[in-house]
Amino acid sequence: MAAAESDSSQRQIDEIEALSSIYGDEWCVIDEATRIFCIKISDNLEKPKWTLCLQVILPAEYPDTAPPIYQLNAPWLTGRDRVELANSLEEIYIQNIGESILYLWVEKIREILIEKSQLSESGPDINKRTEEEDVDCEDDYLFGCQSKNTIEALDFVITQSQSDVEEVPPIKHGVPITDRRSTFQAHLAPVVFLKQVKMVLSKLYENKKIANATHNIYAYRIYCEDRQTFLQDCEDDGETAAGGRLLHLMQILNVQNVLVVVSRWYGGILLGPDRFKHINNCARNILVEENYTNSPEESSKQLGKNKRVRKDKKKSEHYT
Repeated sequence: MAAAESDSSQRQIDEIEALSSIYGDEWCVIDEATRIFCIKISDNLEKPKWTLCLQVILPAEYPDTAPPIYQLNAPWLTGRDRVELANSLEEIYIQNIGESILYLWVEKIREILIEKSQLSESGPDINKRTEEEDVDCEDDYLFGCQSKNTIEALDFVITQSQSDVEEVPPIKHGVPITDRRSTFQAHLAPVVFLKQVKMVLSKLYENKKIANATHNIYAYRIYCEDRQTFLQDCEDDGETAAGGRLLHLMQILNVQNVLVVVSRWYGGILLGPDRFKHINNCARNILVEENYTNSPEESSKQLGKNKRVRKDKKKSEHYT
């Protein structure tokens, strides 16, 4: 065991030195002791239009028996793009289990960015971020999705033990909430593996109405019994801090082994901080309805009282 760990450690050192030499200033050491690194990847070094930051954490077992833990960060990276990119990285890992793969990951991402650059002369449209982006964001740092915790920093890392998971978990759809022409609807699925998170998201994005929502905010919490800790992450999808607030709600309610997605269709009227209330209300309601948490009365005591808003009578028909 010790010899294997020593071999993995030496292979990591060799890979890090090679990547640092190849990418120069693009390669950044965030925390050498815990093996956290970041690389800025772009379609063009001189005049970049598409850029993305790949943050990686190298576990002690990498590359022999475990993949890198990673996170993808870019203002244009929405839910669908993230899933497609994660699929590409997962495929590379599966095809090269036991090998050093960071260089392959970086160049694959660069290849995708170049393809996007060739398809779009103007670069990414990051204006999908709501007009309300600057409203009530003074406490965003409390709810950011990018966690420094190794367990929470995982993106869609698929291990060999998850490779047999093939069936998409059942997806429930909550009661839509409409306020000033904006509509919010929650979707929920039980998950115990990261692969199931990806499968559920892919299934939801097959629905055109959900795929075309202004934002698809999500968060998940998976309890890892072997480590007695939670694997959790969130996605804003352009609605600044919404994913972190959603994850914070799930932490307060102490739910586990569940993914919650809240779709928002923007109606053209600014809602200000009310939008966060509606996102969390949708999520809380479906969690209570599916018995993941306490009764609505007990949940309200924990989260504070909320103003009433009109709910659509039709429940699961909105997304169809």
